[in-house]
Amino acid sequence: MYSTIRINSRLYDFPELKSAIDSGILFGSGTEWEKDLSSFLKEWMDGKEYVTGRTSGSTGAPKTIRLSKNAMIASALRSNRFFQLQKEDSALLCLPVSYIAGKMMVVRAIVGGLNLITVSPSSTLEWDGNVAFAAMVPLQVQALLATGKGRKRLCSIDKLLIGGSPVSDLLVKELCELPVNVYLTYGMTETVSHIALCRIDKNGMKEKVYTALPDVVFGADDRGCLIIEAPYLQDEPFVTNDVVKLLSNTSFIWLGRWDNVINSGGFKLFPEDIERKIAGMLDARFYITSLPHRLLGQQIVLKVEDSPWSEEKKRLFFQQLKSRLTKYEVPREILFVDKFEETGSGKVKRN
Repeated sequence: MYSTIRINSRLYDFPELKSAIDSGILFGSGTEWEKDLSSFLKEWMDGKEYVTGRTSGSTGAPKTIRLSKNAMIASALRSNRFFQLQKEDSALLCLPVSYIAGKMMVVRAIVGGLNLITVSPSSTLEWDGNVAFAAMVPLQVQALLATGKGRKRLCSIDKLLIGGSPVSDLLVKELCELPVNVYLTYGMTETVSHIALCRIDKNGMKEKVYTALPDVVFGADDRGCLIIEAPYLQDEPFVTNDVVKLLSNTSFIWLGRWDNVINSGGFKLFPEDIERKIAGMLDARFYITSLPHRLLGQQIVLKVEDSPWSEEKKRLFFQQLKSRLTKYEVPREILFVDKFEETGSGKVKRN
């Protein structure tokens, strides 16, 4: 079973929307995700200049910050123009409204007069009808691709945004086969959702190039980390911890997190890049990390969410790894964990 709410664009007249919320017409069943959506809509209409938001916690303890409503509106208008969304187009909300991606889908619907289809956020999504615009995390997309019904639902989407965590080359290859306009997103809570997009090339793509939305300019600091200038968001440039290969002041290739860089024997290695190369080799979840090493400083380690393997299985796996990775990238050890720790938004905590 699944629960769906359809918010018609006519309800974005605030008194009418408030009345529908207060009377229980929209959120009658009172599930957790409905309560979150109701709370956000009430906060949006409370007369204050900001709403509260939570960072994901992927690079430290999650924190609550204030998000300017004007900045959110400006971001939504730019996205709607970029994707050529028209009034009465349908938008699918299937992400938690407690985080920025879900909040911004609601704001795009409000400022664009879109018909919002809201579905309980999970890895098993169900909805009826065609959708002009949707945003999902990779896990949701992979789950839909795994079944015939899910694949059919994906094909009912005209424009699909994917973000929240890195997307493997294997998933990109599968998405290239669908008649859907797919965009990978770059953004965070502090930038009020995405400020750069990478359209998946149907002819295949060797590197994922992210291009800035209008009025956004990029630079890099002495670490090679991305600097974002977006006047509609804030007066000062925003310095990130994302290491990039800067192609121009409006485009870049994402390499990985500065926080995660591993220095092994003088070589700087990006775990995310190694993970991309070996995606599809394991059925279980995994990530690359490091342990101290007397000579190298740090040694590459592969962490797998699985029961310990036999020595023979490990031997065969290492043979495969050596065919895909450079000698500096091959993990020196495999660690097995029953269950990975996760952030509140479902991202794996790297330990």
